[in-house]
Amino acid sequence: MILEETYSFLREKYKDLFENLTISDVRLGIHLTAVKLSDESYGAASTLSYNQLHCCKENRDFGDFTPNRIKGQRVFDLFSSTKKTDVIDTLKMAVINAISSRILQSNNYKIIENADPIDLLDLSSNKTITIVGAFPSYIRKIEVTQNNLYVLELNENAFIDGQKKYYVPASEYSRIIPISDIVIITGLTLVNNTIDGLLSSISPTTKTIVTGPSSSIIPDILFKNKVNMIGATRITDPELLFTVASEAGAGYHLFKYGAQKICILNE
Repeated sequence: MILEETYSFLREKYKDLFENLTISDVRLGIHLTAVKLSDESYGAASTLSYNQLHCCKENRDFGDFTPNRIKGQRVFDLFSSTKKTDVIDTLKMAVINAISSRILQSNNYKIIENADPIDLLDLSSNKTITIVGAFPSYIRKIEVTQNNLYVLELNENAFIDGQKKYYVPASEYSRIIPISDIVIITGLTLVNNTIDGLLSSISPTTKTIVTGPSSSIIPDILFKNKVNMIGATRITDPELLFTVASEAGAGYHLFKYGAQKICILNE
């Protein structure tokens, strides 16, 4: 999977970064998760819904990566864990983004500052554009053009008034994505491990973008898997990152108070 491959790539190429690297602090908010690592790097990711019923005794867990057992854990142990929980998947993405933040600042990636991917796309001609995830702002910008728009989404109720007409059930991705000229994928698919199936359906000529707070990832593996552009997040105020996450903040809160948008280009 993309996330595991990216972690393996980081372990191999940046081995020195991982020596004794631990999770120093964490906030698992209902919309965003924020982490601080022992090297003073910070990362965020969308929080997966945690549906475990704690009232059932057989579901109770006091082991690693449960409350009071996350701070101080080694990054290596997080990615070696055999547990399959939404908390662990969310933590992995936030940690990868934290590690990536330091590398992105010091390597020769093509980065455009203070930019959103939608503003870098040519929407002037008649294309078929598919968005994976109901991004209201993206839908508004595309629907006023002459392009044909589909929005793949798990939850039909995620749409605001007037935008539901673009809804296509996410299960139909294998029909819609191959006919698309542009595909814009929410970074949440990195967290819930659905991005691999989506990328496998993309044709070689399709322009592919991954964007959102969860996609602030070192781009090498995504670039090898048909992605042309990543809409990433640069944390500018770490203290406010933790406040926003812990006070039920979403991505748009983060961009208002403690982060800026950047685009990483596959060039």
